[in-house]
Amino acid sequence: MPTITKITSRGELVLEHRNIGDEIIVTLTGGDGHVGAVAVGYYDNTHGHASSSVITLPSHRDDAIALDAARKITSATHNTTILTAGVHFPDITDEEIREVLSKADELINDLIISLKEI
Repeated sequence: MPTITKITSRGELVLEHRNIGDEIIVTLTGGDGHVGAVAVGYYDNTHGHASSSVITLPSHRDDAIALDAARKITSATHNTTILTAGVHFPDITDEEIREVLSKADELINDLIISLKEI
């Protein structure tokens, strides 16, 4: 499973992906990795746009990363995307959260570029 990483001031974010047919399975973790949210991105060929839905586990806040990333990947590839996200850095500050979100977005952009090169 191909892996892409980014370093934050709190630790490493890890994105792994694989294909099942045309569909894309992505896992994004960091710190105390876990599954905090699962999102599905779907491309509507008739209307030409991507949408996504998310399930968030209780007491987790990984839904924003998962929802946006699944939609972004699907929008770029026109393929269904399943994305699990679980990032936990204890006692994280607001500034560190912004950094983690920025680095997660960079990982998603790097993945999209690599998928388009295939």
